[in-house]
Amino acid sequence: MKARELVVEGALEFTPRVFPDERGLFISPFQEEAFTEAHGGPLFHVAQTNHSMSRRGVVRGVHFTATPPGTAKYVYCARGKALDIVVDIRVGSPTFGRWDSVLMDQRDHRATYLPVGVGHAFVALEDDTVMSYLLSESYTPQNELALSVLDPALGLPVTGDAEPVLSERDRTAITLAEARRQGLLPEYARCQEIERNGARTPGTPR
Repeated sequence: MKARELVVEGALEFTPRVFPDERGLFISPFQEEAFTEAHGGPLFHVAQTNHSMSRRGVVRGVHFTATPPGTAKYVYCARGKALDIVVDIRVGSPTFGRWDSVLMDQRDHRATYLPVGVGHAFVALEDDTVMSYLLSESYTPQNELALSVLDPALGLPVTGDAEPVLSERDRTAITLAEARRQGLLPEYARCQEIERNGARTPGTPR
């Protein structure tokens, strides 16, 4: 498995080896040894797995978790094709306000690691696109927040030849600047502390 650092500090792209044969193919989207070598810290605790299915043109995000507790994510595309986007919204981060993207498809089978505190979005580029997630914290509705994926200050690559399909929550989400004004954004130092603890809030039992 190959690893690559993304523009957003702490975010990583992984590309596994693909083993095709007459039956189909075999891949391993997540590998502990490759992750810990690239990450340089402890393996994050997996508290929950999710998957979503989206039709072409659907945009989900920018989503993030209040920190603490914060949530680290490992994301890959199990079916279809998507542009996965990571946005640095951690106040005090050396890459605050910057973003990077990873093309996920059924040829290279790339995956993305999103450290605690960053924002996540993706664009489904084909019908029936399935995105699968490993999460370091269980879903808690009151901790899940959203920023506008159409915020011109971010300039995310989510608009193509058709109007993006958004949920009501994402359509009415606030801008990065407004979230910062309201004190909703994660603090980089706090995120780093949680990341060093294996993406669990210090003092939280395993």
